[in-house]
Amino acid sequence: MIDLHYWPTPNGKKVTILLEECGLPYTVVACNIAQGTQFSDEFLSIGPNNRMPALLDDDPPGGGEAISVFESGAMMMYIAEKAGRFWPADVRGRYEVAQWLIWQMANQGPKFGELGHFLRLGDSQGDQSYAVTRFSDEANRLYGVMNNRLYDRRYLAGDEYTIADMVSYPWCVNWKAQGQDLEEFPYFKRWFEELGARPAVQRGMEVGSDLSVDYSKLTPEEMVSIRKMLYNQRARPAPEGGLL
Repeated sequence: MIDLHYWPTPNGKKVTILLEECGLPYTVVACNIAQGTQFSDEFLSIGPNNRMPALLDDDPPGGGEAISVFESGAMMMYIAEKAGRFWPADVRGRYEVAQWLIWQMANQGPKFGELGHFLRLGDSQGDQSYAVTRFSDEANRLYGVMNNRLYDRRYLAGDEYTIADMVSYPWCVNWKAQGQDLEEFPYFKRWFEELGARPAVQRGMEVGSDLSVDYSKLTPEEMVSIRKMLYNQRARPAPEGGLL
């Protein structure tokens, strides 16, 4: 059984979509990022970057001790390999998927995340117009990358639906809040609507809907506390007595 340490963010929903598509049993372990669960010693033992999601599988392929995996991209590869689905076995197909998986991890996720960060800040920390323009434009460029890729193929990695599609989809559902117009990207729109109609994608996106925090209902003091915990983090000191 897979224990998925999870909070309903795009990075978490990538993994639940795949688990639902594969039909693998899993248990959601709430990792409340607004309360700092990701900084607990228990979580850090499987997610040393203090970012969710992370998983612990007590029934790994080949047996043996439980395996923990952090970083959503690595988790997608692990689950797909365990299930034998959505991750091609041939070298060409495998790296076609791998490059788009890494594209999402290195480009789409970070840039869309930064855009969301500065949009949420508004003017509370001073003029954010440069940052909003910078990341809005980059988001638009990345939608264009997907649109051009999907011009002559059904899915990002070719004619087969794979984890490359699953990792990108959750980051696109807030396209309107990101200031984008889907009519500008017709090939992307076709792909986006097709994925959104898949029952397993709908189930994966719904996981944890009862856990979400409505930040609009928090007091200014509560928001200050959350921002202090989540933003501008610096290095955690290492334990004493290690290998030197």
